[in-house]
Amino acid sequence: MTTTIKIGQSDVQATPLGLGTNAVGGTNLFPNLNDDTGKAVVRAGLDHGINLLDTAFAYGLGHSEELIGQAIKGYNRHNIVIASKGAQDLSSGEEKINNAPQFLRQAVDDSLRRLQTDYLDIFYIHFPDDKTPKDEAVSALTDLKKAGKIRAVGISNFSLAQIKEANRDGGVDVVENQYNLLHREPEKDLLPALQQAHISFVPYFPLASGLLTGKYDQQVTFPADDIRHSDPNFQGARFTSILQKVAQIRKIAAAHHVTVAQVVLAWYIQNPLVSVVIPGANRPEQVAANAKALELPLSAAEYQQIDGLFK
Repeated sequence: MTTTIKIGQSDVQATPLGLGTNAVGGTNLFPNLNDDTGKAVVRAGLDHGINLLDTAFAYGLGHSEELIGQAIKGYNRHNIVIASKGAQDLSSGEEKINNAPQFLRQAVDDSLRRLQTDYLDIFYIHFPDDKTPKDEAVSALTDLKKAGKIRAVGISNFSLAQIKEANRDGGVDVVENQYNLLHREPEKDLLPALQQAHISFVPYFPLASGLLTGKYDQQVTFPADDIRHSDPNFQGARFTSILQKVAQIRKIAAAHHVTVAQVVLAWYIQNPLVSVVIPGANRPEQVAANAKALELPLSAAEYQQIDGLFK
C-alpha cells in the first residue's frame, strides 16, 4: 500500500507519484495523439497505484479533461485526485491570461462539466495575470473550496513574491512550478518558504524533456521545430556534462535492475522538498514503468550521490 501525502491545509491525500496528462488529449502540444491511447494512459495510472491525475484546460483546450472524464468511468471517483488548471481566456478571440474572480469561477465550472464530476480535488491558477491582485484571485478559489466545488487551492508558475501575495490570507494549499535535477534554483528560496508556510510543492518537467531518462546520447539531433533544438541543456559542453552525470545514475539503476527514469523519479519521491512528482506519459507501458518508482527504495548514500552529481 502506497503512502499518501497531505496537500497543504486541505484534506486531499495524494500518492507521491502522479500522472501528468498533457499528452492525453493535448493535441495543441503534441502531434498525432490518439484519444483511445490517452484514455488507456489514464487507466494505466489508476491501475498501477497512482491516484493523482494532473490536467489543465490548456491541454487540448479542454480535451484532456474530457478524455479523463470518460476514462475514469467505472472507477471510484473518491479514490481519484483530479487536479486541473485554468487561466487562459479565449473570449476575445485571442488567448489572454485572466485571474479575475468571475473568470476563475467560470473556469472551474467549465472544468467540472468537461470532467463530468461535481468537484475538483485541486484547482490551480495556471499562470498569474498582470492586473488581478493575487490574494483576490485566491480568495475566489477559497470561496469555491468552502462551497465544495474544489478541495484544495493551487497556483502555478508564480514567483516567490507572487506566492506570498497570493497567500496573504493563508489560502494557498499547493504550488506547481518547474523543478528538476537540472533546474534547482527553487531550492534556494522558494522551496524552504513553501515548507515554512505548509504549502505543498508539485514540480513539473521532472525528467527534463527526457534528458534524465538516459535515452539520449551525444549523436542525437532534433529538427528545427522541436523545442529541444534550441534548449541549452541539449547544446555543447552542457549537454555532454549532463550525459556524463546520467551515466553515473545508470550504474545505480543497474544495481537495482531498474531504469534511469525510475531512479530519478524515486529520488523526487524521497526528496523532502517535493510533495508529488507528475511525470507525463504518452503510452500505458510508460505509466506502468514509472509506477515502479513507488517501490524503489534508494539508500541514503544513493540519494546523496544523485543529489551531489547535479548540485
